Amino acid sequence: MVLVYLVRHGEADYQPVRDRGWPGSAADLAPLSGLGVEQAREAADGLAGAGATAVVASPMTRALQTAAIVAVRLGLPVSVEFDLREWLPDDTFSWRSADDVQAAVSDFDAHGGEWPDGRPRGWEPLSQLRDRCTAALRTAVAGLPGHEVIIVVCHGMVIWSLTGNRQTRPGQWRNILVAPEPCEGSPARQCTGDSAAQPVSRQTAGRRDG
Repeated sequence: MVLVYLVRHGEADYQPVRDRGWPGSAADLAPLSGLGVEQAREAADGLAGAGATAVVASPMTRALQTAAIVAVRLGLPVSVEFDLREWLPDDTFSWRSADDVQAAVSDFDAHGGEWPDGRPRGWEPLSQLRDRCTAALRTAVAGLPGHEVIIVVCHGMVIWSLTGNRQTRPGQWRNILVAPEPCEGSPARQCTGDSAAQPVSRQTAGRRDG
């Protein structure tokens, strides 16, 4: 098993996106705020003794910038795993505002994160999010010996799907163990698991922005 530190990206600054009037998924181009940069630095410093050998990032800007800060500060290589991107609120990409995303979150929560009676919704079910992120982590750790440690910079919903904890704040992290190979005969959820019941991180200030 490979020890994986799941770091939530630092706080994003959405003002450049709002200033340009860009709608919907353009928010994923937003860089970190000044606080977000500091959160990334603090995460790097907090993980300096973890023994990590690489940093893996979601492709979204706020995660990429956080990962770059962590990787430079720790002198580690960084790579991107596309399927570590954040939860998808609408698979048609037709949402226009934060209010539209919140409406999708509310419907998601009202149905326990799964499509009611199997009837498809636009938002991504929690089980599908968990499966794609588990597969992405297996890709990231493929070929690594069991004693390896990596840092994965991703998103709040991603961390929730993998750990069962929805309260990870920007710059905070949780650790899980990941099997490099699929667990034969077992669902994906059984191939990852919290290696500690409590988060192994400091609490940091910042809004809940996904």
